Amino acid sequence: MNKQKFTEKFLAAFLILAVLKIISVLAQLLQQSFWSAIGSLFIVIVVVFILSLVIAALKSKENNNGNSAGQKKRGGTSYVENVLFNRLLNKYEELAQRYIEDKNYIKAAKVYINLLKDNYRGAKTLENGGLYNEAAVIYLKKLNNKSEAANCYEKAKQYSKAIDLHKELGQKEKVGDLYREINDVKNANTYYQMVVDDYVKNNQMVKGALIYRKKMELQEEAQKILLKGWEEDRDGFNCLNNYFANINDVKILDDKIQELYQNLSAEKKLDYLKALKIEFKKDPKLQETTRNIAYEIIAEKVKTHSEIVNELKHFNPNDEVILKDISRYKMGRNKMFRF
Repeated sequence: MNKQKFTEKFLAAFLILAVLKIISVLAQLLQQSFWSAIGSLFIVIVVVFILSLVIAALKSKENNNGNSAGQKKRGGTSYVENVLFNRLLNKYEELAQRYIEDKNYIKAAKVYINLLKDNYRGAKTLENGGLYNEAAVIYLKKLNNKSEAANCYEKAKQYSKAIDLHKELGQKEKVGDLYREINDVKNANTYYQMVVDDYVKNNQMVKGALIYRKKMELQEEAQKILLKGWEEDRDGFNCLNNYFANINDVKILDDKIQELYQNLSAEKKLDYLKALKIEFKKDPKLQETTRNIAYEIIAEKVKTHSEIVNELKHFNPNDEVILKDISRYKMGRNKMFRF
């Protein structure tokens, strides 16, 4: 029996005795004088009241002590529970690691998924163990990760399932790659063309040309798109640079350099000059053509772009006279602006 229950029973017994005493005093009214009986009754009431206050105070103190002890007990219990829980998790981790060391990847994955509630590590364990189909199922059903699932299906050579997931993800180039993997050239090119169209729409002409060249093996289409980018000033310089780079025959390249220059607009000539600097270094057979065109552009632009004379040295790297001429030209021009 604890102290709280003892106090409650003692208080109940005391109140019963007090009531009996009061009844006894009232009975005395028949045998004693009125004031003598009233005096006895008053004393009894005062004593009962004081003792009631004392007992109530004791009860309140016991309740507070009980609550405090309960809180401490609960706090201690919580700490113990946490320690035990962490130990249990560590045991599960050790168990999963042992399964992995034994190459029992399915059991290891079950520990991660069912006991540790870690679906990702469960799926990754299956994937690392070469169980790609099983891993893909976990990625899909428990993690809703279509990208990882698609990669697993690809590793498992389940190309149809991988293609369907990549289509849902809108990864058109990847879909094309997988169709090409299974030698479905028609469907592969259909999706590659979608990729090219997207690049062209976003003015990424060089990337579109790369798809034509590297994945669809359409060299002429690649050149067309690069030429279009140059003419429409959609990443123009890079398009021109790649257009020239894709021509392997020096004679054809020489002809193309001259051909494009014939119809070149004035605002594009500075970019054309930059491209000529690159082509000049490619082959000695290109140097005469690129140098002559460069001279024409420099002569035309020198009045509005005086710094362009520096470009002459790129087309005459071993000519010291040219360097001196450039220096004299700069000095003479500077004198013109002196007061």
